[in-house]
Amino acid sequence: MGTVPASYYQFIIDYAPYFYYIPGTGVDPEWGRGPAPAAHAIDFLYEAYYDSQFESKKTEISSKIVALADYLLSIQCNDNLKLAYGGFKSKDGSDYYYSIDAMRAIPTLLKAYDLTGTTAYLNATELAGETFLYNMQHKPSELGQHDRYYGGFAQAVTTADAWLLNMHIIDLHGLVGLKMLYDRISESQYKTMIDDALGFYREGFEDLYLYYKPPPSGDGEWHRIGSSENEIYDDDFSYALNGLFWYEGWSETVEKVYTLLNAISSSVDYPVYNPAVCWAGYIDVVSRKPACEYYDAVTSGILRQIRAGYDALSLEFSVKIISLHQDEFMYWGPKFTDYSPVENKKATVTVSWLSLLFLKYNAVLTPFTRVLRKQGERVTLHPVREAKEYVSYGEELTIKAIVNPTRPDEIVIEPGYIVNDYITIHVFSAIRYHDKIEWQGVAYEIGPVEDFRFQGKTMYRRAVCRRLIG
Repeated sequence: MGTVPASYYQFIIDYAPYFYYIPGTGVDPEWGRGPAPAAHAIDFLYEAYYDSQFESKKTEISSKIVALADYLLSIQCNDNLKLAYGGFKSKDGSDYYYSIDAMRAIPTLLKAYDLTGTTAYLNATELAGETFLYNMQHKPSELGQHDRYYGGFAQAVTTADAWLLNMHIIDLHGLVGLKMLYDRISESQYKTMIDDALGFYREGFEDLYLYYKPPPSGDGEWHRIGSSENEIYDDDFSYALNGLFWYEGWSETVEKVYTLLNAISSSVDYPVYNPAVCWAGYIDVVSRKPACEYYDAVTSGILRQIRAGYDALSLEFSVKIISLHQDEFMYWGPKFTDYSPVENKKATVTVSWLSLLFLKYNAVLTPFTRVLRKQGERVTLHPVREAKEYVSYGEELTIKAIVNPTRPDEIVIEPGYIVNDYITIHVFSAIRYHDKIEWQGVAYEIGPVEDFRFQGKTMYRRAVCRRLIG
């Protein structure tokens, strides 16, 4: 298993369930505390409790899990006359109770129950599932807020029984909690809720839409965001993929959506963007390009299980980058160019997911990586940062490659070059076209990159590289 940075663990102990910590100031008073940082902190701490790295921290971890679980109980709506009954207040001072927050809380409270045996935690999950989420799925149509029953979940409801009626694909993350409850209780209601949700969300999800606006207040169409409605939130899709993968594995839907989003790479505006690190905060899925200047760091952690099983190349590269920039990735939005934060806020949800990434990380072992470790040569990779009038490169990374001379029949030799100016590399790393490598003191530009795949997995990447002159 991997090793969690001490600063990550201590951050969670010190600041969960607060959303953000502002260095030099303290916790962010605007956001305060909420169910999302509490729940995802428990997700990590529960796994850490059973890991040898934290053998000496068991008492501290157990106490923190209890404190966070008790906090979740304290923000659960217990007024059975309210539509929010069984939901969890979205943050300090809010009147909103979101479906996604109940979906986050259910799995973590079940873990807290397993660890402590506290019946109140189990009871809270059943109230959140069979009452609150059931109502969020059914009540809008029963009360005439929707023109019919859809199977999706209303986004939120307030303590004044006012609705946010749009149904967001992020709620596919709720499959985790609903399936966990079904496995424990064998109540058919949960299976019906799951089937109805899948039947509704799948089409919009596969077409890369964010939410549906149901009639009579909405237009009965799926939507994205942005001025042209071309953009999506990457974390919504990451959570949805995580829930769907947890429920049905590497299904056609999961493979399709993950592959579509992970294939959106650098652009003229953002040449340094590399989806193998993690995904951009906003993605233009129509024009197929990032739509902002920063990574949404949390997606590195949310996508861990998918990448471990089906995209280990991205997993390896992601862990390498984050390991080199541990402090920068504690902020929710590191910039593509230098990983500096887009906003001066370290995020508890992000740190929790990345801590789980480190904790569960195992170096990838395949026939190719075994050969690479024994026979590969060290080369220095310089990711392209800008490719306009002058080309500039980012920080250097040391990777291993199988390096061979390029045969004349493999290339079209360009004017001014000879065949000895070309090499062919085979790597297990997220190299890209126009990146630079240095091998034996000579700099080369990477040409078009080919992925070699087997059974849906990338086994290695190959590229012909041309010596840089001048």
